[in-house]
Amino acid sequence: MPKFADEVDRLSVEREPGVICLFPMQSADAPTHIRILEIYASDEAYQNHLKTDHFLRYKQGTLHMVKDLKLPTMQPLDPATMQLIFRKLR
Repeated sequence: MPKFADEVDRLSVEREPGVICLFPMQSADAPTHIRILEIYASDEAYQNHLKTDHFLRYKQGTLHMVKDLKLPTMQPLDPATMQLIFRKLR
């Protein structure tokens, strides 16, 4: 999974203007549990992302690894803070 996750997150952020963040994380307590924080500029950006070659390669390459998949949609409680967070990374 890490190889595929590294490729899809890097390529998505580099090539897709609507992909703000794709950040895969591994659970310290359960190394086989992966969470990916995904932030898109819009639903349209997300839908476009699902059609890219790098996403489809990731999806095909990880199908046999995924035992449980949940895609909860979250709403930011303080959207203005996101700009501050990303500004700190510069």
